[in-house]
Amino acid sequence: MSDTITADLVDLDLSADTKEAAARALAERMAARGRVTDLEGFLADVAAREAQMPTGLDGGIGIPHCRSAHVTEPTLAFGRSAAGIDFGAPDGPADLIFLIAAPAGADDAHLTLLSTLARRLMNTGFTDALRAATDAAHAAALIRGEETAPGGPEAASVDTGADEGEADSEDTAPDDSVAAPAAASAGAATGPTDGDRPFRIVAVTSCPTGIAHTYMAAESLENAGREAGVEIVVETQGSAGFTRLDPAVIAAADGVILAHDVPVRDKQRFAGKPTVDTGVKAAVNRPAALITEVRDKAARGETTEAAPASTPVERAGADGEGYGTRLRRWLMSGVSYMVPFVAAGGLLIALGFAIGGYEINEAPSVMDHFVWTQADSWGALLFQIGGVAFGFLVPVLAGYIAYGMADRPGLVPGFVGGAISLTINAGFLGGLAAGLIAGGVVLAIQKVNIPAALRGIMPVVVIPLISSAVVGFLMFVVIGKPIAEAQKGMTDWLAGLTGANAVLLGALLGLMMCFDLGGPVNKVAYTFATAGIAVADPGDSAMKVMAAVMAAGMVPPLAMALATTVRGRLFNRAERENGKAAWVLGASFISEGAIPFAAADPLRVIPASMAGGAVTGTLSMASGATLRAPHGGIFVVPLIGNPLLYLVAIAAGVGVTTALVIVLKGLRGTTDPAGPAAGEDTAPAPAAGGAGTSRETVAAQP
Repeated sequence: MSDTITADLVDLDLSADTKEAAARALAERMAARGRVTDLEGFLADVAAREAQMPTGLDGGIGIPHCRSAHVTEPTLAFGRSAAGIDFGAPDGPADLIFLIAAPAGADDAHLTLLSTLARRLMNTGFTDALRAATDAAHAAALIRGEETAPGGPEAASVDTGADEGEADSEDTAPDDSVAAPAAASAGAATGPTDGDRPFRIVAVTSCPTGIAHTYMAAESLENAGREAGVEIVVETQGSAGFTRLDPAVIAAADGVILAHDVPVRDKQRFAGKPTVDTGVKAAVNRPAALITEVRDKAARGETTEAAPASTPVERAGADGEGYGTRLRRWLMSGVSYMVPFVAAGGLLIALGFAIGGYEINEAPSVMDHFVWTQADSWGALLFQIGGVAFGFLVPVLAGYIAYGMADRPGLVPGFVGGAISLTINAGFLGGLAAGLIAGGVVLAIQKVNIPAALRGIMPVVVIPLISSAVVGFLMFVVIGKPIAEAQKGMTDWLAGLTGANAVLLGALLGLMMCFDLGGPVNKVAYTFATAGIAVADPGDSAMKVMAAVMAAGMVPPLAMALATTVRGRLFNRAERENGKAAWVLGASFISEGAIPFAAADPLRVIPASMAGGAVTGTLSMASGATLRAPHGGIFVVPLIGNPLLYLVAIAAGVGVTTALVIVLKGLRGTTDPAGPAAGEDTAPAPAAGGAGTSRETVAAQP
């Protein structure tokens, strides 16, 4: 902290009368010391952050802050105003103003120190000492923690350890999650009973820049929790990354407080518990009220909706388990961002063919020729819009694979590599390679020890420049041509599929689509199919593959819906309700509609679904049904070639899966029709006693 604030960065007689003037006065001190390279650019970044949310806090504190490319190293400037300056705090003007400047690529150690300062601002002893300081050197020493404030040890030390803001990277493995709270939770779970242990709360705090309010809100909640006699553990999702709460701590919590102005990461972890969802300033200004609110919700039994059930394959892996798990997550990141482009572009192209006929791909540009009253013009318009959307598929795939690996710095080289893949006709295989290479190059650059003077321009100039050049060189000169040849070979093989080979491929794709119901294997089959039709003029074989994949993907939810209708006694009440929704989901080609059934009974549902999917895939390929649209379910039947046999194939697969599920569940026995839904016995109960039962179950787990 010694180089973060010095006496030259302190103004004990700040004469500014507006927050803009105050920010300028303190920023000029930073610029004079070479900490800010472009004063006006930096002030624009401060103003943009201020426009998102006022930075005034109760207790006479103003804390303008931002991350900026114009900052060379993390810096703190302090000003004290006798008249007070309005920073938008509810209780009036601020007399203590802290301007925090962090580089766009600031290192975690400095950001941790800055976040620790933000926590200390909630200590009245610390702020009183700053108000009483008589010279700039003394004030700077107080802020650095080199002199003790009247508040005692807590107010004196900036570096207070892990509990005061020490953060790991965002990709911290579960084994590295918050350790101390986990131990406390384990002890509490095996020790006092519900009647003599305190109420437990887990919380998440985050603000747009992740520097100040994130940690001040955490400190405020922790202080209020101690005063209220509750146990509260806070996860600060700040600029220095965050350490995930131990799952055992979350499971044992009685309530959740989410105080945030940016989306909470991994929010589904907290589903099914009494939750207060609010802005981060509410946690700073009225933490006691939030604690009271979440306790009242718990007493009334109000909980958030349970998170959607994950597929059995997805549940088998957890973050940080190894390279294979991370690779799957990176690839799925690219695929998930690509799918909306596939759906929109593919449906537009299919509608263009439906309206204008199959010669519409030869129509001139609608910019040169468009007649409002001609159907062909509208068909050409839809086809050309869809073609433009399809042009983004490979760049988006590559860009977001790199994003999954290296966060935002990976986007530029990823998109560049994906665009090059299209240029050299390397297609989807090239996009996959470009995304992985781009992410790897950025990660390698980020490991290099960079001088402090260059850190501010790293994410804006250096990383995009170097990574794009490296990826471009590799794609154009080294690996692009072999990948393009492989892509051409795969396309030629697909075009040559006939007879038994095509039928076997249909069976294989049907098995894959129904194996994990929207998971990685399902996405591989779907991506293979969409890659074949993501061209201006796809061949019949590619369209047959797309038809088989969509038909097989519709089978599991439709079969579960039919099974709950014809043999309702084999399913509990919640499953029968899910069966009603599964009709619509299945008809819309949303395989995930069968996940609740697979999650509750995977050994019966998944094999039955795979059998039906294989039957449907086989019959669809054998019938020669074709499909130009990558999505839509029964709603795009008019666009399907040989639609009658296509529907027969779907019906056959649904019948096979339904029969197998009924037989397998019948061998197990009848489910009590009035019984609880699968997993309901472990869900949080409205009454306190029920909650205690749930916590005892969690504590008993290894």
